[in-house]
Amino acid sequence: MKKENKVYFSIKNLIYLLLFAATVLMVFKLIPYHTQFDLVYEQGKPWRHDLLTAPFDFPIYKSEVELSAEQDSMMRFFTPYYKINTQRVNEQITELRRNSALYADSALSVYVERTLKMLYKRGIIDIKNFETYLRQQIRTVAIIDAQSMVKMVNLSTLFTPRTAYDYLCSHSENRELLQSLDLNRYILENLTLDKVKSEQALNELHNHISLTAGLVQAGQRIIDRGEIVDGHTFKILNSYKRAMERETVPERNSKWALVGELLLITGILLLFALYLYLFRQKFISVRNIIFLMMMIVIMVSIISLVVRYTTLSIYIVPLTLMPIIVRIFLDSRTALFVHLITTMLIVFMTPNPFMFLIMQITAGMVAVSNLKQLKRRSQLVQVAGFVFLDYVVVYIGMTLIAEGGISHLQWEMFAYFVCNSLLLLFAYVLIFIFEKLFGYLSDVTLVELSDINSKLLMEFSNKAPGSFQHVLQVSNLAAEAAAKINANTLLARTGALYHDIGKLTNPMIFTENQLAGINPLSGKSYEEAAQIIIAHVAEGVRIAERARLPKQIIGFIRTHHARSVARYFYNSFRNDYPDQPVDMTKFTYPGPTPSTKEEAIVMMADAVEATSRSLKDYSEESIHKMVDIIIDGQIEERSFRNAPITFRDVERVKAVFRERLKNIYHSRISYPELKTSTTNTPVKGDTHENA
Repeated sequence: MKKENKVYFSIKNLIYLLLFAATVLMVFKLIPYHTQFDLVYEQGKPWRHDLLTAPFDFPIYKSEVELSAEQDSMMRFFTPYYKINTQRVNEQITELRRNSALYADSALSVYVERTLKMLYKRGIIDIKNFETYLRQQIRTVAIIDAQSMVKMVNLSTLFTPRTAYDYLCSHSENRELLQSLDLNRYILENLTLDKVKSEQALNELHNHISLTAGLVQAGQRIIDRGEIVDGHTFKILNSYKRAMERETVPERNSKWALVGELLLITGILLLFALYLYLFRQKFISVRNIIFLMMMIVIMVSIISLVVRYTTLSIYIVPLTLMPIIVRIFLDSRTALFVHLITTMLIVFMTPNPFMFLIMQITAGMVAVSNLKQLKRRSQLVQVAGFVFLDYVVVYIGMTLIAEGGISHLQWEMFAYFVCNSLLLLFAYVLIFIFEKLFGYLSDVTLVELSDINSKLLMEFSNKAPGSFQHVLQVSNLAAEAAAKINANTLLARTGALYHDIGKLTNPMIFTENQLAGINPLSGKSYEEAAQIIIAHVAEGVRIAERARLPKQIIGFIRTHHARSVARYFYNSFRNDYPDQPVDMTKFTYPGPTPSTKEEAIVMMADAVEATSRSLKDYSEESIHKMVDIIIDGQIEERSFRNAPITFRDVERVKAVFRERLKNIYHSRISYPELKTSTTNTPVKGDTHENA
């Protein structure tokens, strides 16, 4: 057995080691391989950092304005390509000859045909392109004929439909007659832009434009503290930033730089592993480790995608979503520690690490401290509001410290903070997904399950009203006891509501549901009767699994009798048959014993509440004695050996049960009967009113 346990723990430790190594490698791969430029500067303002010298050679890139101006100036050397339609003139002359009014005058018709042939031969171009070329000072156009021969012509020799029509009318003595014949319909463009060849020509032209305007050599002084960032220096700083963040830097990709980054990531994640080992041994399981590592990798991945492939600010990413989800399933300290570790990893990708750290750490604290238990949707909205307020306050404070005034506030940051806070509302959906994925049980689900108007509990109430009243009392006792010893109150209450759900199968065999003293078990042997009663545990598990209740709730059904003995039938058998051997398996519940505080509390509350119904005397002494006998008997049976509950906790639970039962079964005032003034006949008072 020891050897098997040793092998089991070795395999488990190997799995933890592999998960840790996989997380380190994934985070290492997700962080962009470039050095972030985190120096803040502004043109026309003093340089607030130390002396800056170039660590390597880098080009001085031209600004967008300079490149745009050069491109505009180069456009006058651009030659667009057009295809000429040589058939267009014949088509239009054919249409023209159908115009009888024109051909009534043979001389005029000859002039029109000759002029049209000349216009189409030169070329008629679209007026929009023509005017654009004039603005860009383009002088030459390349015309491709049907034989793919290219002819360069001057733009000024081409016509547009309007100028061609004006030319046709103005060069004739019969101008008014020609204008009346509506000849403009025979003048169409016969030059079509060849987009492919024109774009190739334009790209070749742009390729001749240099993107740089000089070179900064390694060791060259750029700027010192207090100096004004003028236009030229601003351009150099932008070029240096571009080289650091977008270009491949030999020093950055060296083996030693990669080793240094890997060491930092490993060290940060090792701190988290150390925290779990020293302070959260109860959370160390394969399921929890996968969940926590997945949360870290997901958040780093999102930030990495935003940095690599978008121009959005990283503050739009709801980083506090992670501690909220971890807090729902684990605890506040672990949630905050995960948030700190993830923030430290993401710092490698942020342009202003100090501000990012302050803003995210405070936001994580706000989120965790305002979310003790998530029972209502409004709580999540409230947390989102507080996180937004934290971002705003910290950002304004940091800007005032750095700049000395509000004029330097970037107002778009507030829009990012709003989006960040709104995205936090998706936590409700993510909680449901992770709950199903990892088998967790959130407070939201517990609230839904504890609704007595749910379908299963309503069926329980209708078919087994006595048992349902019992579980309601047990849930109240368990919830109050759980609060006393810092257990999960909501879990204890919900588990208590379902612990006897197995009585739905055959409710009338249980005394609390029987009417007129009819007991279906009266004709059966003690062993058979005990087995029928014990079977409600297995039936409860079956009903719960069919209803897809969480495994944590099913645990209450399995353990609420642990491996105790069906004492009524066992004692009756021993009394009636003292000389016969007893098969204890016939009278013993299958178990297992409780493994959590909440399961132990429900087991105690169930036994105490059921026994309290059979008391003949509800004095303080009898209640105290009954509670002690029941719970001490469970301790003697070692029913709590697997539950993390102390003797001090048990004594506190006893005290809660005693006080609660005294309040339930307190004595009531006997109301006097009212006598009438004439007949002295007593009139009964309202006996339903409580004292």
